Amino acid sequence: MATKQKQTLQILAPAKINLYLHVTGRRDDGYHTLDSLIGFADIGDHIKIENADDFAFSVEGPFALGFDAKSRDASPHSSNLAVQAAWALSRAAQKTPNVKITLTKNLPLAAGIGGGSADAAAVIWGLCEWWNISKSAPFLPGLMLELGADVPVCLHARPAQIGGVGEEITPLEGMEEMPLVLVNPGHPCPTASVFAHYSGPFRETSSLPARFENREDFIEFLKAQHNDLYPAAISRVPEIAAVMEALEMQDGVMLARMSGSGATCFALLETPQAAQKTAEILREENLDWWVQPGHLGSVERY
Repeated sequence: MATKQKQTLQILAPAKINLYLHVTGRRDDGYHTLDSLIGFADIGDHIKIENADDFAFSVEGPFALGFDAKSRDASPHSSNLAVQAAWALSRAAQKTPNVKITLTKNLPLAAGIGGGSADAAAVIWGLCEWWNISKSAPFLPGLMLELGADVPVCLHARPAQIGGVGEEITPLEGMEEMPLVLVNPGHPCPTASVFAHYSGPFRETSSLPARFENREDFIEFLKAQHNDLYPAAISRVPEIAAVMEALEMQDGVMLARMSGSGATCFALLETPQAAQKTAEILREENLDWWVQPGHLGSVERY
């Protein structure tokens, strides 16, 4: 385990993929309850933790310019979930946050792939290593849920079915690694706005088998599911429909769907070669799209 004497620690904050997303209800406080199967890609942001005299935070990477002053702020009043996570964990564990955290922002913002939540979870994961805190510490579930509904499932970055607002997590064992391509049309699609435009219906929670026998069974199960937020997201970002159409036209695509509240869409493909080819074609034909090939279910934190 890492300790304060370690010079640096680098942690992957992987993209969170909603393989399906069903809205099951709406609580009195306005939050919607969900049923979703979550997977993680080997594509993501990176968190670097270093020794420092006082807490410090910086952002770099291809999407760093999307952060305003408040989301670059290193104080406890920052709007950045990664910073909030560091302060929250230091208070809960009674640790002095004498570290510098650098976020390399590789994922688009407001993209439906859990970027901010994944960053916060990666900070918690890294600081637990740094400070020798157990990841089963009793205060962690409540702390993470207060940061955001997606943070708890992002901590271990393992496939899971989630329910409630994200606090009900049932791990999925044995999900096969699959090539995928992530595509974002270059337009933010804020979650709150999409949910505000969702008008129903509400679904029952899907029943998953204890494990899927093979890839074909898994894909057939996913094809029978939906992303209930797709119409609401398209009403906010019409370009999502063009992304979906382009993905569905490519050779070797087994399934294409929007992730989360959008605007990022994913395709699961038969082979890594098909994923690379799809990415090349879409990049050539759509210069303003963000396109990344990778794998679903192949995640190593550091």
